[in-house]
Amino acid sequence: MAGGRAQVNKPHKTRFASKASRHAHKIDKVRTGKPDTSHRAAVKGARAARIQQSKAIRDKKRAALLKEKRSSNGPSSAPRVIVLVGLSSSADVGSLAKDLLAFVEGGDGKQKSSTVLEAPYGDLTTCMELAKVADLLAFVLPANSLYGSDSSSPIDEFGTQCLSVFRAMGLPSTAVFIRDLPEDNKSRQELKKAATSFLSVELPEDCKFYLADTKDDLHKFVWLFKEQHLSSPHWRNQRPYVMSEQVSINPDDNTGLCTLLVSGYLRAHNLSVNQLVHVSGAGDFQLGQIDVLKDPCPLSERKSSDVMETEENGIQIVNTFVPDPLNQEPLLVENVPDPLAGEQTWPTEEDMEAHINNKHKKSVKRKLPRGTSEYQAAWIVDDTDDENDNSDNENQAGSGMVIDEQDHSDQGSDGSDIDAVSHFTEKFDAETVGDTEMADEENLTKDQIEAEIKKIKEANADDEEFPDEVETPLDVPAKKRFAKFRGLKSFRTSCWDPKESLPPEYARIFAFDNFTRTQKHVLAKIGELDGGTKDCAQAGSYVRLHVKNVPTEIASKLCHPSRRIPVVVSGLLQHESKMSVLHFSIKKHDSYEDPIKSKETLIFNVGFRQFAARPLFSSDNINCNKHKMERFLHHGRFSVASVYAPICFPPLPLIVLKTRDGEQPAIAAVGSLKSVDPDRIILKKIVLTGYPQRVSKLKAIVRYMFHNPDDVKWFKASAMKCIFNSSIQQHDTVCMSLYKRAYPKWPEQLYHV
Repeated sequence: MAGGRAQVNKPHKTRFASKASRHAHKIDKVRTGKPDTSHRAAVKGARAARIQQSKAIRDKKRAALLKEKRSSNGPSSAPRVIVLVGLSSSADVGSLAKDLLAFVEGGDGKQKSSTVLEAPYGDLTTCMELAKVADLLAFVLPANSLYGSDSSSPIDEFGTQCLSVFRAMGLPSTAVFIRDLPEDNKSRQELKKAATSFLSVELPEDCKFYLADTKDDLHKFVWLFKEQHLSSPHWRNQRPYVMSEQVSINPDDNTGLCTLLVSGYLRAHNLSVNQLVHVSGAGDFQLGQIDVLKDPCPLSERKSSDVMETEENGIQIVNTFVPDPLNQEPLLVENVPDPLAGEQTWPTEEDMEAHINNKHKKSVKRKLPRGTSEYQAAWIVDDTDDENDNSDNENQAGSGMVIDEQDHSDQGSDGSDIDAVSHFTEKFDAETVGDTEMADEENLTKDQIEAEIKKIKEANADDEEFPDEVETPLDVPAKKRFAKFRGLKSFRTSCWDPKESLPPEYARIFAFDNFTRTQKHVLAKIGELDGGTKDCAQAGSYVRLHVKNVPTEIASKLCHPSRRIPVVVSGLLQHESKMSVLHFSIKKHDSYEDPIKSKETLIFNVGFRQFAARPLFSSDNINCNKHKMERFLHHGRFSVASVYAPICFPPLPLIVLKTRDGEQPAIAAVGSLKSVDPDRIILKKIVLTGYPQRVSKLKAIVRYMFHNPDDVKWFKASAMKCIFNSSIQQHDTVCMSLYKRAYPKWPEQLYHV
């Protein structure tokens, strides 16, 4: 039976088919005139589109990489900048700098491939300025610090401080030179391994370690360095800059101003003559002219450029760019307010009728404390205007003023809790005639009151700390001392108008409708400059910048022979000369122990800029548009520092320095630029405290929050009718929070050379 049911396979149908029919599915339907609308064709088309898109992205990245490589290693590239930094006082940086210069210089004594700069040990500010322009940051490490009983630490306190500052700024390509090595090869390699193991934690993963004792070692480094792909901080790649090779002054006649001539290689991007520039430590200025000069030390023998002009001193000018008055960006620092902007016109008849109607509406008596102005009355939230009219009249007859029946704490809507509190207070006052809180306080002297308050505070605040607690003054009425403060029903949800009662400094600053969109538009303009040649000096060319209208006193300091750092002129993006309110995410440095108070003058290093500021510290609330002011910058947590400063576009690093009398500036904090927003609301909080003296279940008589009957009446709407959610103890403290908006201080002098 098994043989009769044998399996029979289906014959192959293509055995007699032609070759053309077997490959018919591979023929393009477009050539046959019959479009293929099948799902398989749609998938094939989508796949082809993805392949084409991937190829376009790959070609774009390859072109950008080739352009970067040609700009950094090509014949038209600028010499690379090597900055040598000693990690300890025992590092001999000077001898290494001389040895390196002998290899990078040509036979005629001119620098060919690289520029070697030496960072002075102990001068943190100079080290920071040199690190901003370094293509390679090379740390010098003596080998004798890695072994021996009498050796010093490989990284001392200043070296550790420099490393932390460089990391906060953004490290370029790094290397470590190991000096003072023994002669035998085995010991040299062991010391190199020890140095790598010791410094690998402090430096990036791509950091190179070189032996730098013999000429062969240095020759090997120079050979490898020429072909090395260098990285730089992102913030530096967004702006063109020139590190000075020569600086001179062209004074103007009897104006106190001059033209600063800065010669050097243009790096990173093309520079337009219509752009504004920033001279480090001096300020923002306009360009009067850009001269493209013949390269004094070309990397290779190229075709000679057409020389337009040769000056008397032998300088050959290849090209000259002059600004266009119609396209040149104006130098705007502060906004000029219009003194007539707040003027009012004569009211029309419609306005008068509306005013009369509003007056009739306002004629209804509101429940306000005595002495409350119309402006203050607008801030008192009244949810029961149409309720309890009879109780209003009774309160008015009994107390001689209109009292706010609303409770800003958790009270019942029917007013029964308020009546209970009033009944308890009246009963308690009747039982203790001559012994009420105000009567007792009036009978005490000022010294007795201060002593008693101090005693109560010491007894009640042993385990808690109130950073916002303030004492109600005895000689000044609280309603005058805290006139600018107001209570909030909820810090998170209560409304606060960011345009209300702004200080005069806000008339001098600029604001953006959409900061993110503006930044995207500004950065796109830099790409347009790199693609064009009109009125632009090309990156990598040797230029001479004519910075005009520089104060002669400042320019003379920049040209002084004792200056140990080069002058850096960086191109500004659009709007970056204008003043606004900048917010930085900031953290106190671990090495700084002294307190840092809000509105204290500090030195801010933001990118190429260095300016003085008086920051206001605050918290950063994610789920709230209001932020609490902090009186001090505390250790171990991030805060937000708000300052009046020129506009900058993130990302930008922040290094905060604090000057000391007769000492070098010390690093106080580090951080980064967060946003530019004048409407950010920062509220200063104060807490007035009182202490329960007479307690009865959920009710108590609180003393020492105020020392004047008028103050009690003034703050009655906010604090005098509270229902607590649990029983009050004698050792409890009753607090009332008040708020006012705070602003940073305008700096007296923005730049210090």
